[in-house]
Amino acid sequence: ISGAAGLAPTIAAVRTGGAVAFATKECLVCAGAAFMAEVARAGATLLPVDSEHNALLQALGGQPVADVEKMTITASGGPFRQWSADRIAAARPEDALKHPTWSMGAKITIDSATLMNKGLELIEALHLFGVEAGRLDVVVHPQSVVHGLVTFRDGAVTAGLAAPDMRVPIAYALGHPHRIDAPTARLDLVQLGSLTFEAPDPERFPALRLAREALEAGGAAATILNAANEVAVALFLEDRIGFMDIPRIVAEALDQASRRGLSAAPATIDEAIALDGEARAIASACLLESRPRSQ
Repeated sequence: ISGAAGLAPTIAAVRTGGAVAFATKECLVCAGAAFMAEVARAGATLLPVDSEHNALLQALGGQPVADVEKMTITASGGPFRQWSADRIAAARPEDALKHPTWSMGAKITIDSATLMNKGLELIEALHLFGVEAGRLDVVVHPQSVVHGLVTFRDGAVTAGLAAPDMRVPIAYALGHPHRIDAPTARLDLVQLGSLTFEAPDPERFPALRLAREALEAGGAAATILNAANEVAVALFLEDRIGFMDIPRIVAEALDQASRRGLSAAPATIDEAIALDGEARAIASACLLESRPRSQ
């Protein structure tokens, strides 16, 4: 279940005290510490199905987080990786839905196009692994073969590699703590020939910058960021705003929420749900100030 709508059912699963294989990153983005407190209270085990976090979990190899210097998640770069800023600004929903690697639902595909998805994944990693913002990073990797890297304090780096196939992390979660057979494509490095990496562009993709700022700010920022983004993405998919209005509305909602004194992190799941609702109302009001959609 994409978005904050997945929070209630995921918490219901967590409260059974079992192992929960989850892919709804927004649970940790909008509820954060409150969600992890529920996990600890229930004695549940979280098994991330996001390919990046699953790769980080495997690359960590049971080593203490105190020994980790940096955790890096990768991004394909989305459909606009090589587009100019002007061309991106004029993008239509049908353009943004053409992901070069993954076949996903509409909301997460748009998040991948804006790179907001990577920002949400950074926030997820902070809560899931207990690694602060300064030790989290993103690198663009178009081949989507390296999903996550862990750099240790001695300079050693371990990486989680696999074909871009969600059955790989799903199989890991279903078999945990053992391995099970999975009908997935095996990685052929010789056939691939090369793997490339580049830094994300914060100018063409400001959504990632906004997510980083929310990550560093803490408090209510991530909850507001997520809610505003869901509202803005829905408006874009309805062709009511332009592509670059998505980060603009998110930025405006964060600013308006701050002006209203919404700064405290939700202490409970109910508080997270209430804050999510307030943030959605603020973001919806920001639509009135939206620029006309680029033609």
